[in-house]
Formats: sequence, structure tokens, C-alpha cells
Amino acid sequence: MDYKVGLLGRVALLAVSLFLLSYFILSGAGVFAVSLFIILVMAQIIFFLSYAESSFKKVRQFLDNIKQDNYTNVYPVKFDGTETDDLHIEFNAILAKLQEDQAEKEANYQYFRSVFQHLSIGLITFDEEGKIQIVNTAAKRMLNIQQLSLISEIQDINKELHQAIHSLRTGGSELIKIAHPDGIMQLSVYVIELVLRDSKFKLVSLQNIQSELEEKEMEAWQNLVRVLTHEIMNSIAPVSSLAATIKGDMESKLETGVPVVPGELEDYLMAISTIEKRSEGMINFVSDFRSLAHIPTPKFQTIQLKSLFDQLTVLLQHQFDTHRILFKCNIEPDNLILFGDQNLIEQVLINLIQNAIHAVEDTITKVVSLNAFIDEAGKIIIEIKDSGKGIEAEALSKIFIPFFTTKKKGSGIGLSLSKQIMRRHKGNIQVSSVIGQGSTFKLIFNA
Repeated sequence: MDYKVGLLGRVALLAVSLFLLSYFILSGAGVFAVSLFIILVMAQIIFFLSYAESSFKKVRQFLDNIKQDNYTNVYPVKFDGTETDDLHIEFNAILAKLQEDQAEKEANYQYFRSVFQHLSIGLITFDEEGKIQIVNTAAKRMLNIQQLSLISEIQDINKELHQAIHSLRTGGSELIKIAHPDGIMQLSVYVIELVLRDSKFKLVSLQNIQSELEEKEMEAWQNLVRVLTHEIMNSIAPVSSLAATIKGDMESKLETGVPVVPGELEDYLMAISTIEKRSEGMINFVSDFRSLAHIPTPKFQTIQLKSLFDQLTVLLQHQFDTHRILFKCNIEPDNLILFGDQNLIEQVLINLIQNAIHAVEDTITKVVSLNAFIDEAGKIIIEIKDSGKGIEAEALSKIFIPFFTTKKKGSGIGLSLSKQIMRRHKGNIQVSSVIGQGSTFKLIFNA
């Protein structure tokens, strides 16, 4: 109550002084007395304003402390029940809470910074001007550096890595090979663009996948050798057996001097014809194998997907009509544009649509859909769906292995070629299938 009592007391004293000043002026008192009261009134007004502003000064000081993150000041408390005492208690409680929050915030920051530094994945953050904010220990080890101030300094380490960091957008990734004292590293570079308090910055993750690649490469070679061995043995075994039979029969006749009758000549001719066909099959097999290793470099150009889809529809319409297949085509938006090699992309789509046609041959509902759209991550997706029987889980994991096929007739290289073509376009191909409902192949392009 001290503030209110003091304020009311000063108002009352000022009112009395003004009343006496008015009385002296009206009664014609002397100049000295009037001047004295005028000075007294002015002094009271000054003291009144100063008293009124005293509490505001404390509030202003309190707010300045908060603005400057200074929570160490303590306001004196006398515990005398006055309003000033209550105000000081509230100030101290608020400052203590803010100080506690600041300590917790600092503890969380140090915790996440410690986690950031000890991650096995290399992490780098930098702002729009290229100034490095944080670079963790794993990133320093991968790049073989002690310190990094500007993202442009990475250009001296590896130009491809520097270019990838600047060109990649959110969700984009690229595989970069860099030299390191411990040997060649295969870095998977992943970028996320973030906005924090109206400031843009990039988070770059670097992961050394050299060992994983070597393991996958070895697994791929084993699968390839297994398939090649199977195909070669299937062709060579009957040829070898048939040749051995003919050789043995002819040697026997030469030793005994028995003449060859016309019927036996026909058998020999048939055997030689069979050997010729199997040899041609082996030549075609080797030719298919060579085509896997000689995919042309894509000639990038602007592709109007609507125009491309129209061409495919005209090209395959006869097959749709012959097999009574309902073909659906949809593009969103209609003017969707893709940057790539039109011939190679067309080859991939024809192969996938042909597979879809074969998949629905023995089904009651025969529907093949070709869709193109932009997903939530800004990537261009081309989707081929069919209403076929679906692909078994065991086969689903092997369909991209060269020469593996689930069809009675087929070389088994179509999907392998398609995957390699998508890789050349910095994209990917994914497949999902449900038994009895059909399969969906997705071509994913990083726009």
C-alpha cells in the first residue's frame, strides 16, 4: 500500500499548495509569498512526476534485463507487505524462471551438439552466404580436414562433391567418389534445405558406403555368375551330349566298316541342326549380355510427356486391341516436362508396358495404366500399373538381376537395362506388387 499512500499524499499536498497559491494571488499577498508558493508548487510537481515514474523505471530496467538475457539481477525484498516488495518478488520469480529456461535450453543445445559431433554420419550445415555453422567430427574425418569455415573450401578437396552440395535440393542425393589417405571412399551425399527464423541454410549428410557397395557388388557378381552358369550349362550340356553321341556312333561305324544308311544320315543331320540352334541361342545370349555393358550415354533434352505418351499409345494400340486390354493414360499437369534422353526413356516405358501386357494376358480384368505426376518431394514420377496376378515375393527381389525372368519366353535383361538407364538419368526404378491384384513400377526422376 506504500505506493498508493505516497501517491495520494503527494496529490493532496499538491492540491493544498495550489489552493493556497490561488488564495494568496486573489487576496493580493506580497510578491515574495506568491513567488515562494509558485516555487513550492513547481517543486512538488517535479517530485510527484519523479515518484510516479520510479515504478516505471524498475519495470523498464526489468525489461532491459530480459532483452539483454541478463537474469542474474536480484531485486531486494524486505517482506514488509508493501506493493514494491510484491513487485520485487514477482520480478525475482520471473527472472528465476527465465534463468532456469535458459539453462535448460543451453543444456539441450550442448546435448544435441554432442550427439551431432559423435554421429558416424558426416554432417555439415551452412547458410546462404556459404558460412559453415557446424561440421561434425565424422565429416572432418571423411574430408581429411581439421577445420572448415566456408563451404567453398570443399572445392579444393573434391570439385564433384562441391558441385553436388550446391546443386542438390531437398531430398536429392548423389554418389561421389573421393580420395582419402585410408583409400577410395564412396560418399552418399544427401541434402536438406531448411528455413529457421527467416534464414535459409542447408544440412548436408555424408555417409561412406564403400563397404556396403563392395558387399552388394560381390552379391551382384555371385547372382550374375549363378545365372550365367545356369544359362550356359543349359545350352552346353545337351550340345556336348549330342556331339558325344554322334562322335561315338561315327567312330563305331568307321571301326567296323559298316556303311551309313540314309535313315542314319537324317539322324545326324537333325543332331547337327539341333547343335546349330543351340549355338545360335548361345550367340544371342552373349549378345544380350554385351548389351548390358554398352548402354549409350544419355543425350539430355526436353521431353513433353504428353507427346511421348501419345506416341506410345499409337505404337502399342494394336496389342491392346488384340488382347482386349483397357489402357488408361493420365498426366498431371498436362504440360509436364521431363529432362532426359527420349529414346532411352521410351525404351524403358515400352519394356515395362510390354511386361504389363504379358502380366494381364491370363486375367479376367485386363487394365494397364500409365500415369505421370509430381510427388510431394517435387520429383517427377512415371507409373506403370497392371491388374495382373502379381509377382511372388521371392521373385520380386530378383527381377532386376540380369537374365532372371519369370516369363516362359524372355531374355531376362529388360528390367536390368531399364534400371541402368534410370541410373544414367540420376533416377531410380521401384516395384511393388500384391498377389492377385497386380504390380506397379515407378520411374523416379530427381527434377
